[in-house]
Amino acid sequence: MQHNEIIGNIYASAHLVVSAARVLEYQQGVPPSVEQVCEMLRFTPEQGYLVCRRMKALGIIDIVEGAFGTRIYIGDHLKIEAIPKGKKESDLAKDLAAFQTSRKGIFEKVESFKTQQEEKKKSLFADLEKQLKENLEKKKR
Repeated sequence: MQHNEIIGNIYASAHLVVSAARVLEYQQGVPPSVEQVCEMLRFTPEQGYLVCRRMKALGIIDIVEGAFGTRIYIGDHLKIEAIPKGKKESDLAKDLAAFQTSRKGIFEKVESFKTQQEEKKKSLFADLEKQLKENLEKKKR
């Protein structure tokens, strides 16, 4: 899984972490470390700790730091089903969409302002040209 997939689909990642923790605990006879679970799932330690912290916050697992490393204890694995399945649009994506919408509005305002300025400029030059012609006619008389 890619980093974005792990973060975006915490439901699937939670199932993988619980499964890996159970297999490793069965094989070794002791709760596994976060690093062992990451190694088994081929997660980077950062990704693994991120998923584990979210799972701990939801009460799915407990992470205990001791003399033999950071160990994972499975708590209420049924709470995984409360996690929304699939990818959920992140706050960053929502903020980006809102920014793009506001930027589009600003761009339209700028274009409108530029058009107004061009019209004013044309009007000013027309007035100046008119005044110059009038001054030339006055001088000719």
